[in-house]
Amino acid sequence: MSPASPSANPHVAAMSAYVPGEQPQGGGWVKLNTNENPYPPSLRALEAIRLALVNEGAALRLYPSPDSSPLREAAARFHDFDAARVVAGNGSDDILNLLIRAYAGPGRPVGMLDPSYSLYPVLAAAQGAEVIRVPIADDFTIDPAAIARCGASVFFLTNPNAPLGVSFTPAVVRKVAEVFPGLLVVDEAYASFAEGDCVALARELPNVVVTRTMSKAHALAGLRAGYALCPAAVAALLHRVRDSYNLDRLAQVAAAAALDDREWLNITVGQIRSTRDRLIAGLRQLGWMVNPAAGNFVLAAPVSTSRAASPETAAHCFEFLKARKILVRRFPNHRLTEKSLRISVGTEQETDVFLAAVAVWMEG
Repeated sequence: MSPASPSANPHVAAMSAYVPGEQPQGGGWVKLNTNENPYPPSLRALEAIRLALVNEGAALRLYPSPDSSPLREAAARFHDFDAARVVAGNGSDDILNLLIRAYAGPGRPVGMLDPSYSLYPVLAAAQGAEVIRVPIADDFTIDPAAIARCGASVFFLTNPNAPLGVSFTPAVVRKVAEVFPGLLVVDEAYASFAEGDCVALARELPNVVVTRTMSKAHALAGLRAGYALCPAAVAALLHRVRDSYNLDRLAQVAAAAALDDREWLNITVGQIRSTRDRLIAGLRQLGWMVNPAAGNFVLAAPVSTSRAASPETAAHCFEFLKARKILVRRFPNHRLTEKSLRISVGTEQETDVFLAAVAVWMEG
Protein backbone atom coordinates (compact mmCIF):
# COMPACT_ATOMS: atom_id res chain seq x y z
CA MET A 1 0.00 0.00 0.00
CA SER A 2 1.53 3.28 -1.04
CA PRO A 3 1.56 6.14 1.49
CA ALA A 4 -0.99 8.92 1.16
CA SER A 5 0.10 12.33 -0.04
CA PRO A 6 1.01 14.52 2.94
CA SER A 7 -1.48 17.25 3.72
CA ALA A 8 -0.30 20.85 3.95
CA ASN A 9 -1.51 23.43 6.43
CA PRO A 10 -5.03 24.32 5.25
CA HIS A 11 -4.29 28.04 4.98
CA VAL A 12 -1.23 27.32 2.82
CA ALA A 13 -3.05 24.82 0.63
CA ALA A 14 -5.76 27.41 -0.02
CA MET A 15 -3.47 30.34 -0.86
CA SER A 16 -2.41 31.62 -4.27
CA ALA A 17 1.22 32.31 -5.13
CA TYR A 18 2.60 35.72 -6.05
CA VAL A 19 2.75 36.28 -9.81
CA PRO A 20 5.88 38.28 -10.76
CA GLY A 21 6.28 40.26 -13.94
CA GLU A 22 7.24 38.28 -17.01
CA GLN A 23 10.93 37.59 -17.51
CA PRO A 24 11.25 36.99 -21.27
CA GLN A 25 13.66 34.48 -22.74
CA GLY A 26 16.03 35.39 -25.56
CA GLY A 27 17.25 38.79 -26.70
CA GLY A 28 15.79 41.75 -28.48
CA TRP A 29 13.22 42.73 -25.86
CA VAL A 30 12.54 46.24 -24.60
CA LYS A 31 11.76 45.23 -21.03
CA LEU A 32 9.67 47.88 -19.28
CA ASN A 33 7.52 45.66 -17.05
CA THR A 34 9.28 45.04 -13.73
CA ASN A 35 10.73 48.44 -12.75
CA GLU A 36 14.34 47.34 -12.92
CA ASN A 37 17.02 50.00 -13.20
CA PRO A 38 18.00 50.27 -16.90
CA TYR A 39 21.65 51.04 -16.08
CA PRO A 40 24.49 48.86 -14.73
CA PRO A 41 25.23 49.11 -10.99
CA SER A 42 27.96 51.13 -9.35
CA LEU A 43 31.49 50.10 -10.30
CA ARG A 44 32.26 50.13 -6.58
CA ALA A 45 29.72 47.33 -6.09
CA LEU A 46 31.33 45.28 -8.84
CA GLU A 47 34.79 45.87 -7.38
CA ALA A 48 33.55 44.76 -3.94
CA ILE A 49 32.36 41.49 -5.47
CA ARG A 50 35.70 41.02 -7.26
CA LEU A 51 37.64 41.57 -4.04
CA ALA A 52 35.41 39.08 -2.23
CA LEU A 53 36.38 36.45 -4.81
CA VAL A 54 40.18 36.74 -4.58
CA ASN A 55 42.23 33.62 -3.91
CA GLU A 56 39.95 31.61 -6.16
CA GLY A 57 36.92 32.54 -4.09
CA ALA A 58 38.27 31.03 -0.88
CA ALA A 59 36.03 33.29 1.23
CA LEU A 60 32.95 31.58 -0.18
CA ARG A 61 33.69 28.48 1.91
CA LEU A 62 33.00 30.59 5.01
CA TYR A 63 29.64 31.78 6.25
CA PRO A 64 28.97 35.49 5.77
CA SER A 65 28.43 38.00 8.57
CA PRO A 66 25.43 36.51 10.39
CA ASP A 67 23.81 39.91 10.96
CA SER A 68 24.97 41.49 7.67
CA SER A 69 27.18 44.03 9.43
CA PRO A 70 28.74 45.50 6.24
CA LEU A 71 25.34 46.34 4.79
CA ARG A 72 23.81 47.49 8.07
CA GLU A 73 26.70 49.85 8.75
CA ALA A 74 26.57 51.25 5.21
CA ALA A 75 22.81 51.82 5.50
CA ALA A 76 23.39 53.59 8.82
CA ARG A 77 25.93 55.91 7.14
CA PHE A 78 23.63 56.50 4.20
CA HIS A 79 20.60 57.46 6.31
CA ASP A 80 22.37 58.89 9.40
CA PHE A 81 20.73 56.11 11.40
CA ASP A 82 21.73 53.85 14.29
CA ALA A 83 23.22 50.65 12.81
CA ALA A 84 21.81 48.66 15.74
CA ARG A 85 18.35 49.57 14.46
CA VAL A 86 18.99 48.40 10.87
CA VAL A 87 17.95 44.87 9.86
CA ALA A 88 19.14 43.46 6.53
CA GLY A 89 17.27 40.99 4.37
CA ASN A 90 17.39 38.95 1.18
CA GLY A 91 15.70 41.77 -0.71
CA SER A 92 13.14 43.97 1.00
CA ASP A 93 10.61 41.18 0.31
CA ASP A 94 12.43 39.15 2.96
CA ILE A 95 12.01 42.05 5.38
CA LEU A 96 8.28 42.25 4.62
CA ASN A 97 7.99 38.53 5.32
CA LEU A 98 9.83 38.89 8.62
CA LEU A 99 7.55 41.73 9.70
CA ILE A 100 4.44 39.64 9.01
CA ARG A 101 6.01 36.63 10.72
CA ALA A 102 6.65 38.72 13.82
CA TYR A 103 3.52 40.85 13.97
CA ALA A 104 0.66 39.06 12.17
CA GLY A 105 -1.12 35.71 12.12
CA PRO A 106 -4.50 34.22 13.00
CA GLY A 107 -6.51 36.95 14.71
CA ARG A 108 -3.84 39.55 13.91
CA PRO A 109 -4.69 41.00 10.48
CA VAL A 110 -2.41 42.62 7.93
CA GLY A 111 -3.54 45.97 6.57
CA MET A 112 -2.64 47.50 3.23
CA LEU A 113 -3.62 50.30 0.91
CA ASP A 114 -5.72 49.25 -2.07
CA PRO A 115 -4.21 49.10 -4.60
CA SER A 116 -0.61 48.45 -3.60
CA TYR A 117 2.02 45.69 -3.70
CA SER A 118 0.35 42.36 -4.47
CA LEU A 119 2.92 40.39 -2.47
CA TYR A 120 1.48 41.53 0.88
CA PRO A 121 -1.61 39.27 0.69
CA VAL A 122 0.56 36.30 -0.30
CA LEU A 123 2.86 36.75 2.70
CA ALA A 124 -0.14 37.26 4.97
CA ALA A 125 -1.81 34.08 3.70
CA ALA A 126 1.34 32.07 4.44
CA GLN A 127 1.01 33.12 8.09
CA GLY A 128 -2.75 32.53 8.23
CA ALA A 129 -3.42 36.25 8.63
CA GLU A 130 -6.50 38.06 7.35
CA VAL A 131 -5.90 40.98 4.97
CA ILE A 132 -7.74 44.27 5.41
CA ARG A 133 -7.64 46.66 2.45
CA VAL A 134 -8.10 50.40 2.91
CA PRO A 135 -8.98 52.04 -0.41
CA ILE A 136 -7.06 54.89 -1.96
CA ALA A 137 -9.54 57.56 -3.09
CA ASP A 138 -10.07 58.41 -6.74
CA ASP A 139 -8.07 61.62 -6.18
CA PHE A 140 -5.16 59.50 -4.84
CA THR A 141 -5.55 60.60 -1.21
CA ILE A 142 -5.65 58.37 1.86
CA ASP A 143 -7.70 58.63 5.06
CA PRO A 144 -5.59 58.28 8.23
CA ALA A 145 -8.72 57.69 10.31
CA ALA A 146 -9.77 54.76 8.10
CA ILE A 147 -6.33 53.20 8.53
CA ALA A 148 -6.45 53.77 12.30
CA ARG A 149 -9.75 51.93 12.71
CA CYS A 150 -9.11 49.10 10.22
CA GLY A 151 -8.16 46.64 12.97
CA ALA A 152 -4.81 45.53 11.52
CA SER A 153 -1.86 44.76 13.79
CA VAL A 154 0.61 45.74 11.05
CA PHE A 155 -0.16 48.06 8.13
CA PHE A 156 1.82 48.39 4.89
CA LEU A 157 1.86 51.85 3.33
CA THR A 158 3.66 51.70 0.00
CA ASN A 159 5.23 55.09 -0.68
CA PRO A 160 5.59 55.91 -3.54
CA ASN A 161 2.65 53.69 -4.29
CA ALA A 162 3.00 50.86 -6.75
CA PRO A 163 1.31 50.45 -9.15
CA LEU A 164 -0.25 53.93 -9.06
CA GLY A 165 3.04 55.85 -8.95
CA VAL A 166 1.75 58.58 -6.63
CA SER A 167 3.54 59.66 -3.45
CA PHE A 168 2.20 60.65 -0.03
CA THR A 169 4.02 63.43 1.82
CA PRO A 170 5.88 62.70 5.05
CA ALA A 171 3.34 64.94 6.82
CA VAL A 172 0.47 62.71 5.67
CA VAL A 173 2.34 59.55 6.68
CA ARG A 174 3.10 61.09 10.08
CA LYS A 175 -0.63 61.66 10.60
CA VAL A 176 -1.22 57.98 9.89
CA ALA A 177 1.52 56.92 12.30
CA GLU A 178 0.17 59.12 15.07
CA VAL A 179 -3.31 57.56 14.97
CA PHE A 180 -2.60 53.96 13.92
CA PRO A 181 -2.37 51.73 17.02
CA GLY A 182 -0.19 49.02 15.45
CA LEU A 183 3.05 48.82 13.50
CA LEU A 184 3.16 51.07 10.42
CA VAL A 185 5.52 49.82 7.69
CA VAL A 186 6.39 52.45 5.09
CA ASP A 187 7.57 50.45 2.08
CA GLU A 188 9.96 52.83 0.30
CA ALA A 189 11.14 50.68 -2.59
CA TYR A 190 10.89 53.69 -4.92
CA ALA A 191 11.70 56.53 -2.53
CA SER A 192 15.00 57.43 -4.22
CA PHE A 193 13.02 58.68 -7.24
CA ALA A 194 10.61 60.80 -5.17
CA GLU A 195 10.90 64.27 -3.65
CA GLY A 196 11.04 63.10 -0.03
CA ASP A 197 11.04 60.08 2.28
CA CYS A 198 9.91 59.00 5.74
CA VAL A 199 13.24 57.99 7.27
CA ALA A 200 12.83 60.68 9.95
CA LEU A 201 9.64 58.97 11.13
CA ALA A 202 11.49 55.69 11.70
CA ARG A 203 14.13 57.64 13.57
CA GLU A 204 11.60 59.36 15.84
CA LEU A 205 8.48 57.22 16.30
CA PRO A 206 8.20 53.87 18.13
CA ASN A 207 5.70 52.33 15.68
CA VAL A 208 7.22 53.16 12.27
CA VAL A 209 9.46 50.93 10.14
CA VAL A 210 10.86 52.08 6.79
CA THR A 211 11.89 49.36 4.33
CA ARG A 212 14.32 49.87 1.44
CA THR A 213 15.53 47.71 -1.44
CA MET A 214 18.74 47.70 -3.45
CA SER A 215 16.83 46.43 -6.50
CA LYS A 216 15.52 49.70 -7.92
CA ALA A 217 17.66 52.82 -7.55
CA HIS A 218 20.88 50.85 -6.89
CA ALA A 219 20.44 48.43 -9.85
CA LEU A 220 21.11 45.27 -7.81
CA ALA A 221 17.86 43.35 -8.36
CA GLY A 222 19.85 40.25 -9.31
CA LEU A 223 21.64 40.11 -5.94
CA ARG A 224 18.60 40.40 -3.61
CA ALA A 225 19.45 42.84 -0.83
CA GLY A 226 17.29 45.13 1.26
CA TYR A 227 16.97 46.46 4.77
CA ALA A 228 14.65 47.99 7.35
CA LEU A 229 15.13 51.09 9.49
CA CYS A 230 13.39 50.22 12.75
CA PRO A 231 12.66 51.18 16.31
CA ALA A 232 15.07 49.30 18.57
CA ALA A 233 12.41 46.89 19.89
CA VAL A 234 11.30 45.98 16.37
CA ALA A 235 14.87 45.38 15.22
CA ALA A 236 15.47 43.03 18.14
CA LEU A 237 12.33 41.06 17.32
CA LEU A 238 13.17 40.74 13.61
CA HIS A 239 16.61 39.39 14.45
CA ARG A 240 14.90 36.61 16.42
CA VAL A 241 12.74 35.43 13.53
CA ARG A 242 15.07 35.87 10.53
CA ASP A 243 17.30 33.12 9.15
CA SER A 244 20.73 33.07 10.78
CA TYR A 245 22.54 33.88 7.51
CA ASN A 246 19.77 35.49 5.51
CA LEU A 247 22.02 37.52 3.20
CA ASP A 248 24.98 36.05 1.33
CA ARG A 249 28.53 37.40 1.39
CA LEU A 250 28.52 38.89 -2.13
CA ALA A 251 25.20 40.64 -1.65
CA GLN A 252 26.39 42.16 1.63
CA VAL A 253 29.59 43.66 0.26
CA ALA A 254 28.08 44.78 -3.05
CA ALA A 255 25.12 46.48 -1.40
CA ALA A 256 27.37 48.20 1.13
CA ALA A 257 29.63 49.52 -1.62
CA ALA A 258 26.64 50.71 -3.65
CA LEU A 259 25.25 52.64 -0.69
CA ASP A 260 28.61 54.35 -0.23
CA ASP A 261 28.68 55.47 -3.89
CA ARG A 262 26.40 58.49 -3.62
CA GLU A 263 27.82 60.09 -6.76
CA TRP A 264 26.74 57.14 -8.92
CA LEU A 265 23.31 57.12 -7.27
CA ASN A 266 22.72 60.84 -7.78
CA ILE A 267 23.72 60.69 -11.45
CA THR A 268 21.67 57.57 -12.20
CA VAL A 269 18.55 58.69 -10.35
CA GLY A 270 18.80 62.08 -12.03
CA GLN A 271 18.93 60.44 -15.45
CA ILE A 272 15.95 58.19 -14.70
CA ARG A 273 13.90 61.12 -13.42
CA SER A 274 14.75 63.12 -16.53
CA THR A 275 13.71 60.25 -18.80
CA ARG A 276 10.55 59.77 -16.72
CA ASP A 277 9.60 63.40 -17.33
CA ARG A 278 10.21 62.99 -21.06
CA LEU A 279 8.13 59.80 -21.13
CA ILE A 280 5.25 61.54 -19.35
CA ALA A 281 5.41 64.52 -21.69
CA GLY A 282 5.47 62.25 -24.73
CA LEU A 283 2.46 60.24 -23.60
CA ARG A 284 0.44 63.32 -22.69
CA GLN A 285 1.25 64.84 -26.07
CA LEU A 286 -0.26 61.71 -27.63
CA GLY A 287 -3.39 62.17 -25.53
CA TRP A 288 -2.81 59.47 -22.91
CA MET A 289 -3.97 60.10 -19.33
CA VAL A 290 -0.92 59.85 -17.07
CA ASN A 291 -0.84 59.60 -13.27
CA PRO A 292 1.53 61.75 -11.21
CA ALA A 293 4.74 59.70 -11.05
CA ALA A 294 7.18 59.55 -8.14
CA GLY A 295 8.84 56.19 -8.89
CA ASN A 296 10.86 54.82 -11.79
CA PHE A 297 7.67 53.96 -13.67
CA VAL A 298 4.59 55.63 -15.11
CA LEU A 299 0.97 54.50 -14.98
CA ALA A 300 -0.92 55.74 -18.03
CA ALA A 301 -4.23 55.01 -19.75
CA PRO A 302 -3.90 54.42 -23.51
CA VAL A 303 -6.22 56.09 -26.01
CA SER A 304 -6.11 56.11 -29.80
CA THR A 305 -7.90 57.67 -32.73
CA SER A 306 -10.51 54.90 -32.55
CA ARG A 307 -10.39 53.73 -28.93
CA ALA A 308 -11.33 55.51 -25.69
CA ALA A 309 -9.65 54.66 -22.40
CA SER A 310 -10.99 51.31 -21.18
CA PRO A 311 -9.77 47.93 -19.94
CA GLU A 312 -10.17 46.60 -23.47
CA THR A 313 -8.08 49.41 -24.93
CA ALA A 314 -5.34 48.77 -22.37
CA ALA A 315 -5.36 45.05 -23.21
CA HIS A 316 -5.22 45.76 -26.96
CA CYS A 317 -2.25 48.12 -26.58
CA PHE A 318 -0.47 45.66 -24.27
CA GLU A 319 -0.72 42.86 -26.82
CA PHE A 320 0.30 45.18 -29.69
CA LEU A 321 3.47 46.17 -27.82
CA LYS A 322 4.27 42.60 -26.75
CA ALA A 323 4.01 41.43 -30.36
CA ARG A 324 6.77 43.94 -31.09
CA LYS A 325 8.88 42.64 -28.17
CA ILE A 326 8.07 45.59 -25.88
CA LEU A 327 6.96 44.43 -22.44
CA VAL A 328 4.92 46.62 -20.10
CA ARG A 329 2.52 45.52 -17.35
CA ARG A 330 -1.23 45.47 -16.79
CA PHE A 331 -3.20 45.50 -13.53
CA PRO A 332 -6.74 44.78 -14.74
CA ASN A 333 -8.35 43.94 -11.39
CA HIS A 334 -8.73 47.37 -9.79
CA ARG A 335 -10.78 50.40 -10.76
CA LEU A 336 -7.78 52.75 -10.48
CA THR A 337 -5.56 50.64 -12.73
CA GLU A 338 -7.80 48.64 -15.08
CA LYS A 339 -7.65 51.18 -17.93
CA SER A 340 -3.89 51.70 -17.68
CA LEU A 341 -0.50 50.26 -18.46
CA ARG A 342 2.46 50.50 -16.11
CA ILE A 343 5.61 51.43 -17.99
CA SER A 344 9.03 51.20 -16.34
CA VAL A 345 11.43 54.02 -17.16
CA GLY A 346 14.08 52.62 -19.47
CA THR A 347 17.04 54.17 -21.22
CA GLU A 348 16.58 57.09 -23.57
CA GLN A 349 16.80 54.68 -26.52
CA GLU A 350 14.23 52.30 -25.03
CA THR A 351 11.91 55.24 -24.40
CA ASP A 352 12.23 56.30 -28.04
CA VAL A 353 11.37 52.77 -29.20
CA PHE A 354 8.37 52.61 -26.88
CA LEU A 355 6.98 56.00 -27.89
CA ALA A 356 7.43 55.23 -31.56
CA ALA A 357 5.53 51.95 -31.18
CA VAL A 358 2.74 53.71 -29.29
CA ALA A 359 2.42 56.25 -32.09
CA VAL A 360 2.00 53.40 -34.60
CA TRP A 361 -0.60 51.69 -32.38
CA MET A 362 -2.62 54.90 -32.09
CA GLU A 363 -3.09 55.05 -35.85
CA GLY A 364 -4.35 51.48 -36.04
